[in-house]
Amino acid sequence: QVQLVESGGGLVQPGGSLRLSCAASGTMFSTYAMGWYRQAPGKQRELVAQISNIGITRYAASAKGRFTISRDNAKKTVFLQMNSLKLEDTAVYYCKVEDLGSWGQGTQVTVSS
Repeated sequence: QVQLVESGGGLVQPGGSLRLSCAASGTMFSTYAMGWYRQAPGKQRELVAQISNIGITRYAASAKGRFTISRDNAKKTVFLQMNSLKLEDTAVYYCKVEDLGSWGQGTQVTVSS
């Protein structure tokens, strides 16, 4: 079982930036595809971005051009750099081990003026 701990959320103004981190336990991190998802109040959880074990990335249309997913296998951490944040990016952001279906506890991102 892989444990995931997200961090980096907070309150930011529209147009601002945040960098989320997700630290994983275990020794197999480098072999896993990882994903970032988000869930806004009253909405279903949705995919934001994914990164394969070899660094191939995929983004939701809403994230393309503004968000960047990356990983540091030595630190067993996946990142989500979020720029040009909008009000509609407000949500709880979760990371996931795609191969195992393991989820972190989430980190709140609030975009507000």
